[in-house]
Amino acid sequence: MEQVKTFLKRWYRHLLALPVMVLLVLVFKIFNSSISDPVSDEDYRKFFAANYKVFGITLPKDLNFAGELVPLDDFTVRESLERELMVNTYWQSQTLLFHKKCSRWFPVIEPILKRNGVPDDFKYVALIESGFSNVVSPQKATGFWQFIEPTARNYGLEITDDVDERYHVEKATEAACKYFKEAYAKYNNWTLAAASYNLGMGGVDKQLEKQQANSYYNLYLNEETSRYVFRILAVKEIISRPKAYGYQLRPRDLYPPIPTVSVAVDSSITDLAAFAIKKGSTYKILKLLNPWLLKSSLNNPARKKYILLFPKPGAKLYGLDDLGETTKQVVDSTQFVTKADLKQDSLNQNAIVIYVAVANDTWETIAKKHNLEKEKLLEANKSIRTREPNAGEQVVIPVQ
Repeated sequence: MEQVKTFLKRWYRHLLALPVMVLLVLVFKIFNSSISDPVSDEDYRKFFAANYKVFGITLPKDLNFAGELVPLDDFTVRESLERELMVNTYWQSQTLLFHKKCSRWFPVIEPILKRNGVPDDFKYVALIESGFSNVVSPQKATGFWQFIEPTARNYGLEITDDVDERYHVEKATEAACKYFKEAYAKYNNWTLAAASYNLGMGGVDKQLEKQQANSYYNLYLNEETSRYVFRILAVKEIISRPKAYGYQLRPRDLYPPIPTVSVAVDSSITDLAAFAIKKGSTYKILKLLNPWLLKSSLNNPARKKYILLFPKPGAKLYGLDDLGETTKQVVDSTQFVTKADLKQDSLNQNAIVIYVAVANDTWETIAKKHNLEKEKLLEANKSIRTREPNAGEQVVIPVQ
């Protein structure tokens, strides 16, 4: 035992040095592999230039809002529209969510607009206001239509400690229709009516008088309102013509409408969770379908009649084997990517695939692997065609 202790004392420092040496070797290897990367900066730059593409936006020749023509011959109008088209085309994550949510909520909003005599284009107002999310702005504007409390009450929406109908999609849309019709009666112009939803009718009146103008497109406005109608026009364009702006979508990629049943209540509910379970649902689903219920209970001493929504029994939004096929959606099939589109893309002569050569690869063997003529393969690899490819080297495979 004493000999072991003596040995450990003698070699203690040397033993401590061992893991440090191992660590240094690992660091050296990692650093050495990073500086000996076989892909040079020049090759990488060429690869980037060959594969990364950003396209300009082609403006539509004719565009209208609610049947009112947009004066695209005015350079200020043209450039403002182009800005919003670029922002919303290349903000892919947000705009893809717009596509998905529109499929769910347009079928709810469109019939209400039609019933009230408000042009269908106003559905895009709700979209740019909230993205079809129940958000609350810094100014406390709330719900899909972003009503502030005084305006909401003025147009008939109930707001109490228990209920906030700004979150009730159908009732808030009815209230928005009242506003739009009132604004149209004032201006006899749907574009100004839409702009006033952002600036207020008083604000629009002030600017029209101050600038001696009679058109939204001739007004010099604050940043938000000057972009407002152009944002509406841009999302209208992209949502109604997705393929034209690079959104290659299938019906199954969109959110289907939720089949619901209505349950009328005219009394207080002390426990909404228990009530939901009694109806064969959950508290979570009850709150998602009825976000206007603010609490976990409903105080209703006046015995007012409320309609609560629940999922339709047995209805499925998504199938298990083929997602999205079980719920019918009323869509324009020309908006979506087809098998013909996929075939056409695969035949694109400008497309390329990168293959990494392995040991013993030759131009002959690589051509055979990809069912290519050797001459076409060499033509696509002019910079290295005079020799056989090295293992680990990138080889361009032209798509036939």
